[in-house]
Amino acid sequence: MRDIESLIAVDEPAWPHLQKPLAESDAVVLPIDSERGRRSLWELQVTAASPMGAVALHTGGIVVDHGWIRLYGGGSEHLPSIAEANGLGGDMSAPPGELIVGHDVLGGLFAIDGGALGVAPGEVCYFGPDTLTWDGLGGGYSAFLLAALGGGLDVVFEGLRWPGWQDDVASLALTQGIFLYPPPSSVEGSDVSKATKSVVSIQELLGTK
Repeated sequence: MRDIESLIAVDEPAWPHLQKPLAESDAVVLPIDSERGRRSLWELQVTAASPMGAVALHTGGIVVDHGWIRLYGGGSEHLPSIAEANGLGGDMSAPPGELIVGHDVLGGLFAIDGGALGVAPGEVCYFGPDTLTWDGLGGGYSAFLLAALGGGLDVVFEGLRWPGWQDDVASLALTQGIFLYPPPSSVEGSDVSKATKSVVSIQELLGTK
């Protein structure tokens, strides 16, 4: 297990390389205090040279696309850290079978396949409320992060968004999500524009996974 100083002291930190895509996006970077960021990085046992390490060290999380996408970082008042979301404490004997890195407003999950999801090791996958299965997004965490910031995940949510969703989602707190009924996984709920949309605790949605 590596100590925090060795995880931070890298020749080329990833954080400076994320500044431009963050600035060019509508992303909201949640603040984090230095000690919490360091602890989160140590719990993950990744270095600050990796985009994931940079996000864990320097952000409390990243909120993207009017709040539709909530990416975990080092943790904040209303978002868990990546380590907390996965029950990690810096003492991993082996990488986890899956590593959850964020969720969306409908309770869909984003996770890196560590072998348990059956897609491809290292690939970020999405568990959507329409398919109820893990599907690969075609790349690793770095590609996923840049796609999220640049609007490249819009195709993932085709069929899950409705006219005016931006305003509906932007008005929510991070503790809230939207429950669709009938659920989009059903024949009756396949047209989400006709579904009843209820604001609920995001934990209610995530707790069903």
